Amino acid sequence: MKQPFRIELQVRDYELDMQGIVNNGVYFNYLEHARHEYLLAKGVDFAALTRDGIHLVVVRSELDYKASLKSGDRFAVEVTTERLGKVRFGFRQRVIRLDDGKTVLEGLVIGTALNERGRPYIAPSIECLFDEA
Repeated sequence: MKQPFRIELQVRDYELDMQGIVNNGVYFNYLEHARHEYLLAKGVDFAALTRDGIHLVVVRSELDYKASLKSGDRFAVEVTTERLGKVRFGFRQRVIRLDDGKTVLEGLVIGTALNERGRPYIAPSIECLFDEA
């Protein structure tokens, strides 16, 4: 099994809801940021793809919330990829609270790429993400 990509972040006060925990919608931002950093680390520039007419899009998200993060908590977001079909791929992601190693969230974000005509198309720069799986 390949080693997941990992970034570390910290909860900011404005990400909390009235209960004093990270709002469930904020986790989508954490996961997206980690995916973009993962792509950059693999030499895939999300913005450059868009300029070239290739658009990476999310078609489905499945998130399982296991615990809560609070203000100031440091956490890691892990990312691995997998091929799910001819033109679909998945990002398996996990949010882990650093002080106790507790898994806070597990998710699968399914995506595809669209060419300039809006047709599914997996560019070679995206295809390489699955060669190492």
